[in-house]
Amino acid sequence: MLSALNLSSLLTVALFILSSAHSSYSYTWGFPYGSQKVRGVNLGGWLVLEPWITPSLFDKTGDSRIVDEWTFGQYQDKVKAAAALKTHWDTWITEADFRDIAAAGLNHVRVPIGYWAFDVAPGEPWIQGQLPYLTKAVTWAQKYNLKVIVDLHGAPGSQNGFDNSGQKMSTPTWHTKQSNIDRSNAVIKRIASMFKDMTGVVPAIAALNEPAGFYGADILRVTRQFWYDSYGSIRWPYGSSRTSNTVVMISDAFQPGSYWKGFMSYPGWEGVILDTHIYQVFDNNLVRWSENQHIQGICGRVPSLQSSGLWTIVGEWSPARTDCAKWLNGRGIGSRYDGTFPGSTRVGSCTGMSGKASTFSASYKTFLRKFWEAQTITYEKGGQGWIQWTWKAEEADEWSYQAGLKNGWIPQNPTNRQYPNICN
Repeated sequence: MLSALNLSSLLTVALFILSSAHSSYSYTWGFPYGSQKVRGVNLGGWLVLEPWITPSLFDKTGDSRIVDEWTFGQYQDKVKAAAALKTHWDTWITEADFRDIAAAGLNHVRVPIGYWAFDVAPGEPWIQGQLPYLTKAVTWAQKYNLKVIVDLHGAPGSQNGFDNSGQKMSTPTWHTKQSNIDRSNAVIKRIASMFKDMTGVVPAIAALNEPAGFYGADILRVTRQFWYDSYGSIRWPYGSSRTSNTVVMISDAFQPGSYWKGFMSYPGWEGVILDTHIYQVFDNNLVRWSENQHIQGICGRVPSLQSSGLWTIVGEWSPARTDCAKWLNGRGIGSRYDGTFPGSTRVGSCTGMSGKASTFSASYKTFLRKFWEAQTITYEKGGQGWIQWTWKAEEADEWSYQAGLKNGWIPQNPTNRQYPNICN
């Protein structure tokens, strides 16, 4: 009896040791998060349309009602819309972009994609065809040794009401219907299944971009549950107890890092990254800031980047200091900076603040360099790194990584600093 008891307690201890070892050693992430910094760029406006990134695509429709990808399919001839989209997908991002991104010393690309690439319900005007391009992106990334974060950027009913969710709305409705959430969960399962054996090139999946937590408790409750469900779908994609090595990226939903303290924390959960987005332009007060205030505002963010206790990446940010980019606030909507946005007060002229780099003054380009360095330094010091929004834009060079490289405010090697002590 005694020996049997001893044997059973020994077995329990042995199993506990094995499970502890399992939690410490079983996962090999496709990128050494936590020990190597993420330096990357978003492929914005490609597989999810954004009017400010490619205004020409919207101008060509001749219809002011077309303000997002939903209305792009709703208010024009389907054949015409599909042809325009195919041309855009073929040309906006190509293998050459991946080559250039790798040559710029970056290690990650974040690729936004909408739920409609996987699932269109009756009555929805979406046009499909994005998935072959997502596959191409992964192939190109593999060729140039880049890591891909597949980012679900739009969910049924819209998780934030922004045009970049695919469907612009006055208030988001994603969280108000169980069918929306069920469809979102099914899409995450699809994405997890597609890339479960490719973690060397797709090390992470971002479960949903920017749920609008500022709408209050209801959407935050649904979002937290969606993070738990997404973790289950991404960690166990094999239909068995076998686990994947895919990292799960969750958005902070516009909440401070401290809100997420203790949420999905180690060792109960493993391979979780908190994604925070930092912009200092979408607010009447912030656009009034001086160049120095913008820089100091960033330099002071180290504690907040560390406050969740999770690996934290700044998955979107930009060197822009104004919201002057044409249609940044929506097609046909003006800017806070020049007072043409509803309810805003003019700070100054947008001339020379947005558009082509050839219109930028030398001092403005110097500011862009300082602001770029202050951000990359801070995000590497306080967090696990950064992914700039965005790689290219038709008109808004201040937002474009590609334009920054070409015009000198972004270095060809991201660790090459002209202002290493800017935050000291």
